[in-house]
Amino acid sequence: MKLIPWWSWAFPVLACLLFVAKALTPVGGPVLVVFALVLGGAVFAAVHHAEVVAHRVGEPFGTLVLAIAVTVIEVALIVSVMLSAGPEKAALARDTVFSAVMIVCTGVVGLCLLAGASRHREQEFRVQGANGALAVLAALSVLTMVLPNYTQEPGPTFTNSQLEFVGVVSLVLYGVFVFVQTVRHRDYFIAESGEDDHHLPPPSSGMAIAAAGLLVVSLIAVVGLAKALSPAVEAGVAASGAPKAFVGVIIAAVVLLPESLAAVRAARLNRLQTSLNLALGSAIASIGLTIPVVAGVSVVLGQPLTLGLEPKETVLLALTLLLSTLTVATGRTSILQGAIHLTVFAVFLFFAVVP
Repeated sequence: MKLIPWWSWAFPVLACLLFVAKALTPVGGPVLVVFALVLGGAVFAAVHHAEVVAHRVGEPFGTLVLAIAVTVIEVALIVSVMLSAGPEKAALARDTVFSAVMIVCTGVVGLCLLAGASRHREQEFRVQGANGALAVLAALSVLTMVLPNYTQEPGPTFTNSQLEFVGVVSLVLYGVFVFVQTVRHRDYFIAESGEDDHHLPPPSSGMAIAAAGLLVVSLIAVVGLAKALSPAVEAGVAASGAPKAFVGVIIAAVVLLPESLAAVRAARLNRLQTSLNLALGSAIASIGLTIPVVAGVSVVLGQPLTLGLEPKETVLLALTLLLSTLTVATGRTSILQGAIHLTVFAVFLFFAVVP
């Protein structure tokens, strides 16, 4: 019987212990480096357990489990920082969600296309699934991060009623996407050829149940420890001279890192369909689940919430959506598309640091 890797339960347990220690006594300096390393291990453990569960339930349910697990971490981090920082973090949700979309659609997709094409020359995927996911992502992105700039409420914000409506619409649209992906048109998100030939035998029911329990522990550990480290991250960003919005980039990058590695690994194994399911599904979940939650927190607790993007970010978002549309149009990719996506990703990172 295959055993659960020791690190996949050791890091979450250690993260919980460090979170308790941080609450009891202040720490700083080199100790924070240890905290950061443990946090990274706990994130990888969370995604590992999500992958075990995903492998058990199969595609496309598997990528859905991964996307929701990652989004739970993201939502918890954003809400915890919002509640502790108040008005100063009114734009944190926007910065994190925008960063997640840019990292996924340019960085992760670009790496997947480049890694896969460099090994297999050209790769294929189902256009119907990719186009449908991209259409949902475009609608959610514009409705939540562009539309607030053009409402009558002064500033890049919604009124409470507008925020409630957009939150409900985002959740409904995400629910429809999940229904289409897993029930109505499940075949759109499953590769036509033998991608599944590379899969190992699925884990046993006992292994999957244990992984589900450890996944919950891992998520709690990640959220708690990341919340404890957030002041140090903010201080580091301020000391480096980078804009405050760069905190959102860091949160999105940390949360998406393990899943990004899984997507790139799948592309190298010639499973580009799985890679795109992971990448686009994560971006959709990042908006479709995060925005309703932070909108609810904002309305119920009276927390200010800034969602509208600055003009520069709006241009980058429009370019990314256009580029992604052209990439999925043919159902075949090469290193050219990967190089273009990564170029836009480099531009996003540069202007995030040097606005």
